Amino acid sequence: MSHDFRTVVSPLKNRGLIDHHHKIMMVGSCFSDNIGKRLQESCFNVNINPFGTLYNPASIACAINAIIKNNIFSIDNLFKHPEDNRWHSFMHHSSFSSIDKHQMLEKINEKINEAHDSLKQASAIIITFGSAWVYKLKSNNQVVSNCHKLPQSTFNRILLSISEIVESWTEIITALNSYNNKIKIIFTISPIRHKGDGLHGNQVSKSILHVAINELITHNDSLIYFPAYEIMNDDLRDYRFYASDMLHPSDVAIEYIYNLFSQSFMTEETISIASECEKFTRRLNHKIMSDDIEAINRFQNATNEIGVKLYTKYPFLNKFNLK
Repeated sequence: MSHDFRTVVSPLKNRGLIDHHHKIMMVGSCFSDNIGKRLQESCFNVNINPFGTLYNPASIACAINAIIKNNIFSIDNLFKHPEDNRWHSFMHHSSFSSIDKHQMLEKINEKINEAHDSLKQASAIIITFGSAWVYKLKSNNQVVSNCHKLPQSTFNRILLSISEIVESWTEIITALNSYNNKIKIIFTISPIRHKGDGLHGNQVSKSILHVAINELITHNDSLIYFPAYEIMNDDLRDYRFYASDMLHPSDVAIEYIYNLFSQSFMTEETISIASECEKFTRRLNHKIMSDDIEAINRFQNATNEIGVKLYTKYPFLNKFNLK
């Protein structure tokens, strides 16, 4: 009697949903960054986290609502940290923070405007929930996307309920479908464990996210759930698939999850084109360890020729990699 000695997660049957002809948007936790980066390297037209990495459903909902409405941020939406002398936004990741508030606002509004246009044309939006724990400002009860290292006494830490998530996301899904009636909404849950919540707290949090998404999908059969969490915790049930912090997936695990993602949503033709793009991207990013000017020039000229052939063969590819 043979045994596989592992629980294999099979690809979903949604092939053709993602291809190089359409725009894609990724919003949410680190899964969005990891898979989004792979899609970029494969020349897909993907907009990744226009508010930076977001973790909780409430902050992600606020970001999508702002994108749909094309909200313009002003100085009133920023605050200056009393210690680091930098400007921050409670709706944005710290990657947006800056000493120059005007440059920061310009970047924020540029990203929102770009995302507003991308979302209108996107064939799919992939939304990743990371944690049901949220921090609320004591001053006005606003849910923050990032605490920006302010004193803990500034916030109340609470756990979102299933009903809160379902209610807010029912509204967001309606708004998304009204804004773009062709968009497919794909939910996933980040497999990254939030050790800061405590191991039990992390499990409670992830359970709430699972049940909330299940509630949403039960009442809307057009929604899709991609099992990134299950792939990591059941299919890849081993610490060798984690990074050195024992919390984040390793590069091997990310590659495995991405391959299942590709097999779930892409045709064989799209996967083949993506593979050609990845080879070209690796060549573009290759650091030449040589002082031989002629050898460097030969390599760069050959790379340019490969790029021209690639984009001539597939003129619909996203050309962000061209220098």
